[in-house]
Amino acid sequence: MFYNIINSEPRSGDSVTVINPRTSESLWEVPVGRETDLNDAVEAARVSFELWKVLPVEERQKYLLKLADELEHRRDEVQPPLAGETGKSLGKLTVAASQSLPDKVDYETETLKIVSTHPPIGVVGAICPWNFPLVLAASKIAAALVMGNSIIVKPSPFTPCATLKFVELATSVLPRGLVQALNGDSDMGRLISIHPGIDKITFTGSIATGKKVGESAAKSLKRVTLELGGNDASVVCPDVDVKAVATKVAAGSLFHSGQMCVATKRVYVHESIFQEFRDTFVEAVKNIKIDPSDDQSPLFSPVQNGLQYKVVKDLIADCKDNNYTLLCGGNADDEQPGLFVAPVVVDRPPDDSRIVQMEQFGPIIPLMIWSTEDEVLPRVNGTCTGLGACVWANDVGTAERIARKIEVGTVWINSAEAPNPYGYCSGWKQSGIGGEWGSQGLLSYSHTRIIQLCK
Repeated sequence: MFYNIINSEPRSGDSVTVINPRTSESLWEVPVGRETDLNDAVEAARVSFELWKVLPVEERQKYLLKLADELEHRRDEVQPPLAGETGKSLGKLTVAASQSLPDKVDYETETLKIVSTHPPIGVVGAICPWNFPLVLAASKIAAALVMGNSIIVKPSPFTPCATLKFVELATSVLPRGLVQALNGDSDMGRLISIHPGIDKITFTGSIATGKKVGESAAKSLKRVTLELGGNDASVVCPDVDVKAVATKVAAGSLFHSGQMCVATKRVYVHESIFQEFRDTFVEAVKNIKIDPSDDQSPLFSPVQNGLQYKVVKDLIADCKDNNYTLLCGGNADDEQPGLFVAPVVVDRPPDDSRIVQMEQFGPIIPLMIWSTEDEVLPRVNGTCTGLGACVWANDVGTAERIARKIEVGTVWINSAEAPNPYGYCSGWKQSGIGGEWGSQGLLSYSHTRIIQLCK
């Protein structure tokens, strides 16, 4: 059974059915929150915030570490719904629990001392996506709590179960009303964004929805963090170990069928190694095994929901309509059960094609060719997004030079995109406002108060 969690108590109501993307079969009934539920949650969150914010950070960290232990001991209660929704593994809380923002002396003379302090904002509303529902919810919860806030989490209506169960388990460890969860559709997201009792919104999701969240939050000048979509490029230089790098880029591009915001969506390969890279890349993709059973590794999983499945299928159809060369996938023989899509590799589509310009968020990858840095960098930077990128080169100096010219929040050198909770994750251009993780991410869950002390 799954419940909304209001003031640390389970609450039911009208329900919707969650679908298994592996089989398209019904999984569980899950309640849908109402505006009255949200009002009750905000009231409880404000009460808990007043008590939580005065605890020393060391005490808050102890609570988070205890919650991490509780999750580990009871992972069998969270893993099945998480696997049913997405096929993911559990998130970790211990990293955020070890982080904090101590007071910092910015300037000091014999007569003056200036200190930065970071008091909490208040009640946080967290609106989470469907691709990594629990790890992203858990990271927002941990950051909010360690900084002294309370938080209300709205999971995606496509993947609410694991998050609702996680928050239910958290009630046995955390103070009443500190963490609450409400399942709901886009209207619940709107209500959270405009609610006068919520002080900050943290949203991870699409650019289109992020703009709506930002517009709603602006009406009351809420603090806002928007983690939005990306169209990440991998730039492969001519001096790499071609076979090794091609295999790694293929695995990174198709992890969870490409349903990761920072996953590579476009691959640019130097002309001198293009043919060998392409052959190895395609062979690695063809070796991916699709297995609809729940035992399958999340390396390659189904498209999570029917709406995104249609986006991917439409992109494949567009490539066919424009006579782009499909090196694998995209045939009638490749049809799969449930919402699986056999991976597709597109050979050198034009730079203005849909498959290059839009975020596909699915297992369809274009391979492009480049000759000089001056020619490829404008192509890499020529989108409205700027979330992440990869540079692959044996010469680290070359890799760093290219990385510093790419207009994104994070560049990985000689690695597929692998966000680290110690590193700030943010987007340029329409990939977002602000960011999460690392000490800079904690800043977004706090005010900055400057104390000027005259001696």
